[in-house]
Amino acid sequence: MLPGPVPMPERVRAAMMRQAINHRGKEFSGIYADCVRILKTAFGTENDLFVISGSGTASMEAAVGNFGRGRKIACLVNGKFGERLFKMSQRYGTAIEIASEWGTPLDLGRLEKELSAGAEMVTLVHNETSAGIKNPAEKVGKLARKYDALFVMDGITSIAGDVVKSDAWGVDIAVVGSQKCLAAPAGLSAISVSSRAWERMTEPRPFYLDLAAYKKSASATLMETPYTPAVPLFLALREACLLIDEEGLPARIERHRRMSEAVRAAAKAWGLPLFAQTDADHEYSNTATAIRTPAGIEDSEFRGTIKKMGIEIAGGQDHLKGKIFRIGSMGAVSAPEILATLAAVQFALKKHGYTPKGDGVMAAAGVLG
Repeated sequence: MLPGPVPMPERVRAAMMRQAINHRGKEFSGIYADCVRILKTAFGTENDLFVISGSGTASMEAAVGNFGRGRKIACLVNGKFGERLFKMSQRYGTAIEIASEWGTPLDLGRLEKELSAGAEMVTLVHNETSAGIKNPAEKVGKLARKYDALFVMDGITSIAGDVVKSDAWGVDIAVVGSQKCLAAPAGLSAISVSSRAWERMTEPRPFYLDLAAYKKSASATLMETPYTPAVPLFLALREACLLIDEEGLPARIERHRRMSEAVRAAAKAWGLPLFAQTDADHEYSNTATAIRTPAGIEDSEFRGTIKKMGIEIAGGQDHLKGKIFRIGSMGAVSAPEILATLAAVQFALKKHGYTPKGDGVMAAAGVLG
């Protein structure tokens, strides 16, 4: 029950067991096309979309490396992954960090100031799992368009698990990782590119992550990748995408919303505050919930107790280690996994000295039932 990688359905796992196929042949072309077709729906885009053999970080770097070199880049940061985009941007352009404390609202006024002063690109993590906060992508997109800046959005933990409308929000480049809400194996990512972005490619571009090369290969008679892809992972991703298609994206998003709502209800019943600070623009994440760890509880012992029951949850990252714990609710999981996890957490809280104010499992069951 981590914020990725997540458990994979049996169909997805089984897809990787077959014999290797020719990645320059008709069969692979059809597999790639299926992935792109369904992912475009999850991204909320009609733009070009490519699958890269590399984790979400690879597509993040492709976004900055192809369109940000030498540019002034305004980077919104309120968590670990916003920070990562800022560090990438420092390597390619003049990066300006617009930082808030992790899990707190972004400073959109400062963003507008930087845009009016000439920032040419904006980076945003839509769903910051390090802090359990969902950021206002639509508002950021409007500001980027107002000042004619490119908008790069990390949708790695929101796409296929929450509402994402890349085109309607003015997102020029969006990315997703395979091992999150898609419930596929780690090692692939996907990136969409708008026509505005294609007109603003920078030089020199990366070699392996050269998106012009991906576009050329995807436009060939047989849709393919420019370099040898991780074929077994593509087979699994196609199966994961077909499962999304069969469930229906609206139903999938609603399932994710209800699971996270159940976790939040449990935290409230226990008397434990959520870590993220919300406002009119910022919401709690619908794919990962960050909860403050009670004083006096040692993180590794607490999560170790849960792990002994066969369930793994995440701790805090960097300066939040020992201060929060995080429960992922993304991918193929549903009510049984959520309730089992919450029962294990409730047991561990009691075992390690915290007396919950109420029954979190019952509160969650009320949401899910």
